[in-house]
Amino acid sequence: MPRPPILKPIDWEAVHQSGLPFAQWLDQGENPDHQARMRALVSELVLSPETRALLAGLSRTVNVVAIAEDWCGDVVRHAPVLEVLAQASKRLSVRYVSREQHPDVFVRFLTNGGEAIPKFVFLSDKWVECGNWGPMPAQHRRLIARGKAAGDVGAARRRVSALYDADPNCEEVVAELVELIVTASCTRP
Repeated sequence: MPRPPILKPIDWEAVHQSGLPFAQWLDQGENPDHQARMRALVSELVLSPETRALLAGLSRTVNVVAIAEDWCGDVVRHAPVLEVLAQASKRLSVRYVSREQHPDVFVRFLTNGGEAIPKFVFLSDKWVECGNWGPMPAQHRRLIARGKAAGDVGAARRRVSALYDADPNCEEVVAELVELIVTASCTRP
């Protein structure tokens, strides 16, 4: 029986180092309206005291490679959440890269075979991949998949939009991202 192809290892440290911090990435974007919206969201989002304490108390560095581009609505909605989390912890190091910058990396994180962003890849302080997130919360991804299966993506997108409207402080996204941060920073199983 033939063996499946083996993917080459990713040098996550090099990928991370090739990326830009949020502010610099945002300044180099292409969509001024989206850039302004993301800056506003960063200033508007409020983390709970529990989340702030957890992030401030991380014992290990967590590295995040964020595959994102400012033209995308999901990036506009979710990159600011990741930035607010990063601002709350000296141990959360986030760098932004584009799909074209690292196509060999991005191709490993397709969503149901499609190119969807953002994708946030969470790495330990030893550059071990510990999980990924995106392009939207799990519940929303399931709704879109169900809409595709049912042949009515429009209805699924309307339901997703209603869920976003019902969560203006992005608490669902915060919870999912914090879970990945905790995993990548853990010191024991």
